[in-house]
Amino acid sequence: MRNKVTGFFIILLFFCVVATVVGHQPAQQPTPVTIKIDPKIFDAYTGQYEDKVNLAGVTFSFFREGDKYYGRVTNQDRFEMFPSSETKFFPKDIPADAEFTRDSSGTVTGMIWRQGGQQFNAIKTANTPQVDTRIPYERSEVMIPMRDGVKLYTVIVTPEKQTEPSAILMVRTPYGSKGFGSGGVNRNPELAKENYVFVYQDIRGRYGSEGQFMMNRPLRDKRDPKSVDESTDTYDTIDYLIKNVPNNNGRVGIYGVSYPGWLSAVALVDPHPALKASSPQAPMTDTWMGDDFFHNGAWRQSYGHEYVKSMETGKEGEDVSFDIDAYDWYLNLKTLSSLTEKLENKLPTYNAFIAHPAYDDYWKARAADRYLKETSVSTLVVGGFWDQEDMFGAFATYKALEKFDKQNKVFFVMGPWNHGGWNGRGRKLGAVDFGSDTGKYFREEIQAPFFACQLKLKCGKPTPEASIFESGSNKWMSYDSWPPRNGTSRNLYFASNGKLSFEKPAQAKGDEGFDSYISDPANPVPYRKRPIQATYDPKGSGWRQWLVEDQRFLADRKDVLLWQTDLLTEDVTLTGDMIAHLYAATSGTDSDWVVKLIDVYPDVYPDDAAMNGYQLMVAEEIFRGRYRQSWEKPAAMTPTKVAEYTIDLRGNDFTFRKGHRIMVQVQSTWFPLYDRNPQTFVPNIFLAKESDYKAATQRIYHSRTYPSHISVSVPGN
Repeated sequence: MRNKVTGFFIILLFFCVVATVVGHQPAQQPTPVTIKIDPKIFDAYTGQYEDKVNLAGVTFSFFREGDKYYGRVTNQDRFEMFPSSETKFFPKDIPADAEFTRDSSGTVTGMIWRQGGQQFNAIKTANTPQVDTRIPYERSEVMIPMRDGVKLYTVIVTPEKQTEPSAILMVRTPYGSKGFGSGGVNRNPELAKENYVFVYQDIRGRYGSEGQFMMNRPLRDKRDPKSVDESTDTYDTIDYLIKNVPNNNGRVGIYGVSYPGWLSAVALVDPHPALKASSPQAPMTDTWMGDDFFHNGAWRQSYGHEYVKSMETGKEGEDVSFDIDAYDWYLNLKTLSSLTEKLENKLPTYNAFIAHPAYDDYWKARAADRYLKETSVSTLVVGGFWDQEDMFGAFATYKALEKFDKQNKVFFVMGPWNHGGWNGRGRKLGAVDFGSDTGKYFREEIQAPFFACQLKLKCGKPTPEASIFESGSNKWMSYDSWPPRNGTSRNLYFASNGKLSFEKPAQAKGDEGFDSYISDPANPVPYRKRPIQATYDPKGSGWRQWLVEDQRFLADRKDVLLWQTDLLTEDVTLTGDMIAHLYAATSGTDSDWVVKLIDVYPDVYPDDAAMNGYQLMVAEEIFRGRYRQSWEKPAAMTPTKVAEYTIDLRGNDFTFRKGHRIMVQVQSTWFPLYDRNPQTFVPNIFLAKESDYKAATQRIYHSRTYPSHISVSVPGN
């Protein structure tokens, strides 16, 4: 959800680069000391450098002006460099450095760029800097008044040369707009070339804006003429812009990722007539049902605590970090009450977690998919299949809008991305290579044409209803609906001896028809490889790629069950919804169930040895058992009684290749991302005592009577 603006080229590297070692935490480096050198030494370094393997499309340029040394990255502002030796230079604004290298003849042939604990080896490709082709923009700031008198800080970035009236493209954000300017605009050249007027606004109560911030502010009560919400603030902002920005064409678009994605969706409620296009991207649509704070009733402890603390401690946010493994930090608390005591009643949203643990009116009022209806505004909903924060939101927003879409105004995009990953190259996520620059394709072939058509009436080929990237086969697909209508339903059945098959199991004589494990809250299953860092730890974190982390790190856990197919003799493609039907029993009176669908690579994978035996999660979800009968009214589970738990894994479009296996894993803890279920029913887990946390014996059934399985869809011709 968090996406701060730094106003520096670090943004580009953040989006384009994926960590080669998941969970790597860079060590703190001492600040370099500047030395004085002969300026002419730098002349040999002047030119262009590229790392085409890891940073395709990104060019580093270096040049000198007198005794000052500069660097520039494609489509970004230049930055001054300072020498720490005759071959090594660093910018003062971020912890990074460039070291120039020579061959045996003494000719400068390359540059090593170090940043964020990573190293990139760039080859010198030219002796002159890259020509700066950015479009010049002028930046201004204004406080825009809302209907209740509150003024919102707004940055307006206007093309210096306008040959025709410009459309307006805006982002509303809680993460700070001050860093936006011409440099930020030109990081999206496919949009910048359209000469839009770009507008960035702090929502009320955040950074430069007046008023009171409220997390996921619910819709206003229209009976109160003085009431406001994010929809009215968007309306009032657009009204001001249309009347006060010179030479605009009267057409406005809005887009954004995560919280700004939700704000883009809320803009569709009673929209301003000038709003012609919206693109909610990874919107935080329902934070209890499946987005940031809860999933199916299970509280996302580390994320919920750390994000809320960063957002509500102050107006401009606060970093959260730990001196020890986050797993140990949370486990040492013993109970959630201990965390509550630490926070001293200072965080309104955390207090809401305690007061509203079930799906009551508090959460329903904030769930955008419950109030989004038919819209006259063309809408492009975007999400990623490995979004660690708001994948649910993309599906839910599209589904809610599509239900009323009689004018074919709503379109859907899902790709092989983590949260906001479409803003980078999109070739790799963690160790997984998707074969092409999927992010670039989306921005150039889908997003830019969508806005050009709606805001400038420059329309080319029609936008498909659903543009979906099929991973595994690694190709873009177009569908007339999502999920596709022409699929054939199949079931993947759990069976004895750890087998998984499309054939319903035949229970052998003497087979008990279940597998079991002991779930102990004192020893919960880590959700990613330890040590685990804070979610947005400024020292570095593996959070952004944890959903593609190799699941073999759990191989020694006795409390993680698995079933897998034989080696596949042909490709198997699963497209659309993936629903787990888990027949399970517990010796306790409450339980969590985690189900993961996994692609198991061959032990020897010729295309990339790093992927030998890799276990890639394709779909996964958690379910808190107390909500099996009702989201609103939790109830105790009957010990040892078998019950069916229907768990929506959210789906994917994925091809399991010939020679791979399909695996399913089941467990009962996923810590510390999710809080530990005491496994003893208590009315409110936030108030559970240490004595309530007890080990339980869990049974997963795969018998004729209780055939646990995952319902999937195989595409038609």
